[in-house]
Amino acid sequence: MLAYVRSMAVYLSPISDIELIENIKSRAVLSILMKPGLYMRSANHLEDAHVRMKEIGVCQEGIDIMASKMRHFIFMARGLDPRAANILKQEMLTVGAEAAMSYHTVSDLTRPTDCLLSGTERQFDIAVKKLATQPFGLSILASDIECAIKNVFCSEPRNFGPLEIGGRTLVMGILNMTPDSFSGDGVSDHKEAIERGIAMQKSGADIIDIGGESTRPDAITPSTEEEMKRVIPIIEALASQLEIPLSIDSRNPEVVSAAIEAGASIVNLVGGLRTKDMAKVISETATPVILMHMQGEPGNMQSDPQYQDVMDDIISELRCQTMLALEAGIEPCNIMVDPGIGFGKTKEHNLEIIHRLEEMKILGMPVLIGTSRKSFIGKVLDAEVGERLEGSLASAVIASLNGADIVRVHDVKETIRALKVADAVQDPYRGYF
Repeated sequence: MLAYVRSMAVYLSPISDIELIENIKSRAVLSILMKPGLYMRSANHLEDAHVRMKEIGVCQEGIDIMASKMRHFIFMARGLDPRAANILKQEMLTVGAEAAMSYHTVSDLTRPTDCLLSGTERQFDIAVKKLATQPFGLSILASDIECAIKNVFCSEPRNFGPLEIGGRTLVMGILNMTPDSFSGDGVSDHKEAIERGIAMQKSGADIIDIGGESTRPDAITPSTEEEMKRVIPIIEALASQLEIPLSIDSRNPEVVSAAIEAGASIVNLVGGLRTKDMAKVISETATPVILMHMQGEPGNMQSDPQYQDVMDDIISELRCQTMLALEAGIEPCNIMVDPGIGFGKTKEHNLEIIHRLEEMKILGMPVLIGTSRKSFIGKVLDAEVGERLEGSLASAVIASLNGADIVRVHDVKETIRALKVADAVQDPYRGYF
């Protein structure tokens, strides 16, 4: 930048480097730099579009009209009837948007096709109204698009149990009461566990997740009695001493029920809602639940994980999980989703999930993600568990930038400091720091 400024300044009048640096601070030189030309402006969120238009003096009425034209969406519609795809293509083109589909669709009306839709919010708004009256399932697709756009840009703060979601990225501290934790941080001494929980709160954790079953590959599932012995006394002790909420990380409905009675206010459900007993416990106690995706079971999940499209498949499964939860009587406001990093995923799957995490917003649920110290970081860095802090922080920051509401971590203090900067960059004028 300095070289470019100097070349301009020399052209105007020869000056020394020192003079140039001093003059850069003056409005005279700055006005020279602000010459006519094309510049980039980010408008990824509604607030960004409003700020950019206010910068140039657009009236509020104009801002309200134009903001929806400045947000762009790309949606994938799977398995469309080719007749529906052809109508969809025509309707999208008429509003200035696009619909990309298989070239077979024009001539072969027997083969379903996927369709990639691209357009602004305003274009989709017009297209949806037209598609709502069309046959071949397009009215359902129109409703899905309308709902998706609403979900993706739902930025209003909301409560998830005792937590407020929608401001800064929240941090869940991990307290493993297991002797065989993959991360090597398992605690068996109750006094040490309580001290560690207290330390997490002092470091700034928003919630502490307590688990007594290791879900690493090939881990041995403890008996109900053993799992309760590990976690219930800790939950009782911390619930009476801490101001922040506790979550129970368990797949056992008896353990979950006892943990809620002991003071846990959130259920972190590895593998999602898989039994009626678990659904009943969560529903009857009206306890918020985190539904985490897992392909297979801990004993076989890493044997050969396969996906047609990893993010689409995860979203599809979590959508089914959400429907099961709603049918069981769990309120929508009490559901959070987690893509399940490392649970039936390869290194490449995990990296892609973090890269595309924003796509999970289509579900309309808050998103939690846990990348801390996991093996994909070790493979990227060629590092053992104890040497993965930098990778864990990088993945947490990127997940935050891509839409994570909560990150689940081992290193609470370090993660909070990294996220404080990331959150400030995402929203420089919010002022919650």
